Amino acid sequence: MIIPLPQSSVVLARDGTVIGEVGKQVRTNVALRSLPRYLPRAFVAVEDKRFYEHDGVDLVGIAGAVKDALTGDARGASTITQQLVGNMHPGVIDRSDRSIGRKLREQEAARAMERRYGKEQILEAYLNTIHFGNGWYGIDAAARHYFGKPASRVTLAEAATLAALPKGPALYDPIRHPDRARDRRNLVLALMAEQGIISASEKAQAQAQPVVTRPASTDEAFSWVVSVARIQAERGGVPLRDGGYRIVTTIDPALQRALATALREGVAAAETPRRKKGKTAAPTGTLEGAGVFVSPVTGEVLASVGGRDPDRSRFDRVIDGRRQPGSAFKPFVYAEALRQGATTAATVWQDTALRIVLPTGRVYSPDNADDRYLGPLTLREALVESRNPVAVQLGLAVTMDSVQQLVRRMGLDAKIENYPSSAIGTTSVRPLDMALAYASFANGGVSLDPRYVLRVEDRSGRVVWTPRVAPPTFALDGRIAFIMRDVMADVVARGTATSVRRIVPSRVPVAGKTGTTNGSTDVWFAGMTPDLAGAVWVGYDTPKPIAGGSAAGGTIAAPIWARAVAAYYAGGRASQHIWTPPPGLVAVEYDRATRAPATPETTAANRYTEWFVAGTEPGAIAIDPWRLFEGGAIGR
Repeated sequence: MIIPLPQSSVVLARDGTVIGEVGKQVRTNVALRSLPRYLPRAFVAVEDKRFYEHDGVDLVGIAGAVKDALTGDARGASTITQQLVGNMHPGVIDRSDRSIGRKLREQEAARAMERRYGKEQILEAYLNTIHFGNGWYGIDAAARHYFGKPASRVTLAEAATLAALPKGPALYDPIRHPDRARDRRNLVLALMAEQGIISASEKAQAQAQPVVTRPASTDEAFSWVVSVARIQAERGGVPLRDGGYRIVTTIDPALQRALATALREGVAAAETPRRKKGKTAAPTGTLEGAGVFVSPVTGEVLASVGGRDPDRSRFDRVIDGRRQPGSAFKPFVYAEALRQGATTAATVWQDTALRIVLPTGRVYSPDNADDRYLGPLTLREALVESRNPVAVQLGLAVTMDSVQQLVRRMGLDAKIENYPSSAIGTTSVRPLDMALAYASFANGGVSLDPRYVLRVEDRSGRVVWTPRVAPPTFALDGRIAFIMRDVMADVVARGTATSVRRIVPSRVPVAGKTGTTNGSTDVWFAGMTPDLAGAVWVGYDTPKPIAGGSAAGGTIAAPIWARAVAAYYAGGRASQHIWTPPPGLVAVEYDRATRAPATPETTAANRYTEWFVAGTEPGAIAIDPWRLFEGGAIGR
């Protein structure tokens, strides 16, 4: 009897591109009526030309096979029905058994199947059952993996190529052996013309076509996302083991490939032995990395690569990895200081040596990566130059408990210890959370939940599950988010992340922050455009110095992030969103040299626009009209 066989569930990118499959066997059943007429007829032509005439056993074919065997030209005579019986019931009919007894049992079973089912049912089951090589079962999986399209859309030449495979899937694999596949395909086309299935001109046109394969996008770049999609769908109650489902993800396939490539190449380059003082310092261990991009509008994950090589390690560092972000954490401290009114972006702070006595009696003295202190700097310049003492002073001024509350609202799931060093990123965080928190800077202060899956459909196209997503909430005053984003644009334009600006097209607005931990054991870049917010981390799973301790976020992580973003905007792609200042901000022309409002004597090179929350600009009465109603209605 015809029994249901294991099917796979297909994982799709947001544009419908197949990016993976999950299940015991890669198979998706399709109805015979959904296929172009010439596709099943191609199999009939080459495998069983009297399929519609016999009762399951082709006596004419058997007689011909016997005659050929006597002349030394042995060939098989199994009908499509006999092949189906053997493939569907291997425990009953062992097709590797060449004995007469097996042949007789197979013939009896084939006749029994023909008495129970119609020809169309048998042919449909056959096309959905047989192995086409590479672990791909059934005509639809074969069409998708060899030609990048469903079986319903294959051409006549592609149909004949697929029909050539059952005789020897490895021998006639069109990807590995296109010449052999072409010769066998042309034989199938000739048989189809000979049997009146296609015309002579159709045969000639199809035979003239080259064998062109377009394998489905199930390469290793997508394996991280396929795994997450499977886990989330199963946790949502979808019985994926039954097969036949379509998991539609949020992934942008081009960005996913670009990020995977940039990460692999960037990490490999950072791991290459470097010459120092005439000697070559060989790397130890395997340098790893992770990257993720989300939509700052919806929170949908557009690309997610959990490691350098999924074949080497399946640990997904985007979701499960936690490492210190270093200076990439500073924007949250700055944002809280702006929110509390403890500073403006133009306020002057001292980049100077500090001596902080901790409750334990130990003295904490933060220094800078260049072992220098630059003295008075505006808050903007302090972030552009990534000065540690300024961030520590801000953290002490606003308290790290307040920073903890802010980052929680912004989506950063981390326990911020109440230590001065926490202000410069000594708390371990996940790359996914960093991307989401930076998305709040990009979108005007809105906190979003991450989303990998859009929906899951069953075989009939009915939506059976959609992930529950919390409504967006405001985590940060939009005016503060804008100011921080503007300051971080300067980090990219002339600070520690200029490598990003050199790679991403100038027409694309970019902002972000680098991060490098003590000893260069972790390097980061987190940043945003109007359409993307993302984070890239590079380091060893067991922390150790990268490149002998000389690595920095701006030279390793930032270029990886930038190459992926540049690929996203390739071909003149324009931003779908724009950054505009929200109401309640005041723009003041400033002098970079004097750190004061510009005067007629200020040179063009030193002029820049500084932004202030209304009421905090120079000369204004410090009143924030947005806070008048925070305590409730007036006059009660």
